[in-house]
Amino acid sequence: MKRLFCVLLAVLMCIDLLQLRVSADGEQPAHMYSSALLEASTRMLIGGQDPETVLPVGTLTKLMTVYLAAEAVHEGRLTLNEPVKISPKAERIPGATVWLTAGEEITVRELLMAVIIGNANDAAAALACRLSGDEAAFVMEMNAAAFTLGMRHTRFADCTGISDENRSTAREIGMLCCVLLEYDFLVPFLSAWRDHIRDGKTELVNENRLTRTYEGILGMKAGHGDASGYTLALAAERDGMRFVSVILGCDGTDERFTYAKNLLSQGFSGFTVTTPDLSAEFMRPVPVRGGTENAVLAETDALYAAAVPKGKRVSAVVILPKCIAAPVEAGQAIGTAAFYCGDSLLYETALIAADPVPKRGFSEALTMLLAKLCK
Repeated sequence: MKRLFCVLLAVLMCIDLLQLRVSADGEQPAHMYSSALLEASTRMLIGGQDPETVLPVGTLTKLMTVYLAAEAVHEGRLTLNEPVKISPKAERIPGATVWLTAGEEITVRELLMAVIIGNANDAAAALACRLSGDEAAFVMEMNAAAFTLGMRHTRFADCTGISDENRSTAREIGMLCCVLLEYDFLVPFLSAWRDHIRDGKTELVNENRLTRTYEGILGMKAGHGDASGYTLALAAERDGMRFVSVILGCDGTDERFTYAKNLLSQGFSGFTVTTPDLSAEFMRPVPVRGGTENAVLAETDALYAAAVPKGKRVSAVVILPKCIAAPVEAGQAIGTAAFYCGDSLLYETALIAADPVPKRGFSEALTMLLAKLCK
């Protein structure tokens, strides 16, 4: 037993020495991998691996910077042709840049191109300062926007992705990508492989090489970093359908493109978008106790589209009470409809009262009693 213990101890020591050697040689440990596939119009998660795992997102952080700028353009608070004066802080920012200099003026359009295509940190900082005054205030806006969009596991520490504290999930980055696709003026930037700013003096080359070759490409963003590994957000459209795939924590630049394309292929080949139909046979009048009417009809508050596997049927489960008490207001929620694809819940929607039913007073009660007696 003593000899066996010594052998095991020697093996463990060798493993430790090997790990130290690997670390000394500069090898990086394997990153935690995560991926997600979403249908863009519904923002539904339909595939992926560990899509809810919180990971460093690196330069994909800039997608939120782009979103806030796009929202400002959409609302008229910013225009694409508006010149932006570069601050000294933007000039000094490290990492990938387009060599902006303090006092230089460059348009919002060119700044967006530099951020999206060229991954320029200085351009991201310039947009942040223009929109919020300084980066700290802009980061607060980024986190507020993330919360509003339902990205509850996302936290931003800067506008560029330099900090390892910029964290999110593959699903939530995918949700952000779905929103970005709603701004049509962004798509030419997101899907460009090469372009120029400053009257052709500065060339921009996209790290997302699939912008050159992938059928139906809508673009998005690729990045890499020590903490985040190789990352990719990829969107494409075919036959009227749009899908978004997100890769986080990949250990190879080629693998991320392969994984993202495979996910998109699953979407295009295996899913369709449909709006569930709630047949009238499911809807029954709901008795009303103490009202001027004996019952009220229920109707759906809203029906939404859903991404479902091709060939699969959507079923509905309707829950209505046996009776409700007056008064009932038009639009008042009185039940629920849940839509399923197999065992998977797609979504729930409220069933509401189609008409108002006031509470029955003495005169209404007397009238109803006389009506019954006269029959």
